[in-house]
Amino acid sequence: MTATIALVDDDRNILTSVSIALQTEGFVTRVYSDGETALKALTDNPPDLAVFDIKMPRMDGLELLRRFREKSQVPVIFLTSKDDELDEALGLAMGADDYIAKPFSQRLLIARIRAILRRTELTQSPGTETEAEAAGPLDRGRLSMDPARHRTLWGGEPVTLTVTEFMILETLAQRPGIVKTRNQLMDAAYQDDIYVDDRTIDSHIKRLRRKFRQVDPAFDAIETLYGAGYRFSEE
Repeated sequence: MTATIALVDDDRNILTSVSIALQTEGFVTRVYSDGETALKALTDNPPDLAVFDIKMPRMDGLELLRRFREKSQVPVIFLTSKDDELDEALGLAMGADDYIAKPFSQRLLIARIRAILRRTELTQSPGTETEAEAAGPLDRGRLSMDPARHRTLWGGEPVTLTVTEFMILETLAQRPGIVKTRNQLMDAAYQDDIYVDDRTIDSHIKRLRRKFRQVDPAFDAIETLYGAGYRFSEE
């Protein structure tokens, strides 16, 4: 079935351009220019996935997500400005599934939407054992990852990761001690031949380390090998 994507942003240019791009890819779109209007519509008729801007008048994206999560677990992607790390952290803690910083590539947004919808479909398909479920959780030392449920634990404590961060960490943890180049991590985290700068992977690694150090200040399981890439150590 065709997935329905709700877009909530007070920038009408973004609403129009992203809506057209999604429709070209076969999605059905619904657009809203403020959080208050969107909340009632999304609650009454939930989409398959929603994209919220954080900075909006009347009701910002964080408040919209908080109130929407009281009624629905529909996946949500946040659009943020580059320096809104606090907003990103709050949004992820409140139940957002991913975030993309403005200005953003529409191809990247579409790839993230497809990845989240695939994961949602896998976790909600009744009566079918997926490849991730068949393999079971990935346990590496203090790390436990459940790909089917997109759940990560470190020493038994939950760590909230975006889809991109989860894919990068899963790729590293699958083969502890083996160095993964930035290109290999890009291939794991991004689909549809999307080009991303090497520094994008470095930024994701920094965020991963920061999130794990909030749970364990001594976390050092992701190692940098300068000029080569990164590896996961389960010791």
